[in-house]
Amino acid sequence: MFDRYGPPEVLRVAELPDPVPGPGEARVRVRAAGVQPFDVGVREGWMRPGPGHFPHQVGQEFSGVVDLLGEGVTGPVPGTAVLGSTMMNGQATHVVVPAANLVVKPPQLSFPAAAALVAAGQTASGALAQLEVTAGDVLLVHGAAGSVGTLAVQLARLAGATVVGTAGPANHDYLRELGAVPVAYGDGLVEAVRAVAPGPVTVALDAAGRGAVAASVALGVPRERIGTIADDKDAAEFGTPVVRAPRSPVRLAEVIALAARGVLTMPLRAYPLAQVAAAHAAVQAGHGRGKVVLIVEPEQP
Repeated sequence: MFDRYGPPEVLRVAELPDPVPGPGEARVRVRAAGVQPFDVGVREGWMRPGPGHFPHQVGQEFSGVVDLLGEGVTGPVPGTAVLGSTMMNGQATHVVVPAANLVVKPPQLSFPAAAALVAAGQTASGALAQLEVTAGDVLLVHGAAGSVGTLAVQLARLAGATVVGTAGPANHDYLRELGAVPVAYGDGLVEAVRAVAPGPVTVALDAAGRGAVAASVALGVPRERIGTIADDKDAAEFGTPVVRAPRSPVRLAEVIALAARGVLTMPLRAYPLAQVAAAHAAVQAGHGRGKVVLIVEPEQP
């Protein structure tokens, strides 16, 4: 939790009473929790709406085991491994959420692997649906090596689209493994994309910011098909949509099922809960591959 806005060092681990589920709710003993850029924005104070009071918790995604049900709830029964979304309290040992929003964790996925897919899975699948990415599209994914980009590349390829992904040179082989044509971000991006794309770019997803919307416009992508999750300011300037896919347990379950079959992959960078500040710093630094997760309770061998 944190007592004031600021850098990762404002975070601390604190002892709080275990939450109690109300009617329609379930309590989950958290085993792993995801860390995402939204958490960084909340902690620094520029993501709105932020906390209305301090101290405050943080975290939006988790996996764990149901250990207590509220009134009127019949399942998932205690002992069931689950995953799901919450709001600004997921990086904790216990979380209370509406039972209907939980997704059962397949045994093929570890708790960290499941937590890593919660936000990125819903964001990537929802963004591609909103942008109507289909077979025959040439999709440009800005920030393709990050968690949302990693899943967007794979889901778009499953839909039959050709994908060009931006990343630093160290991640180009990784993007090739995912099925994307890699290109370095930065100066000369527009020309670089034109040089490697098999045809005109028809749709773009910005998961990076830093001029990605402007570059997509310069490439001639129709503005209604340039979606950003990272740059509201440029979206307003260029008249392109901000894609804020609503949370959907149904859509999340579809992504989880693909991951359980081995169709989707997500590299993990794991930190123990006690190193939450370091985990936030890793997300804030950017340029990383895959997803940062906190190990709240290590899995037994």
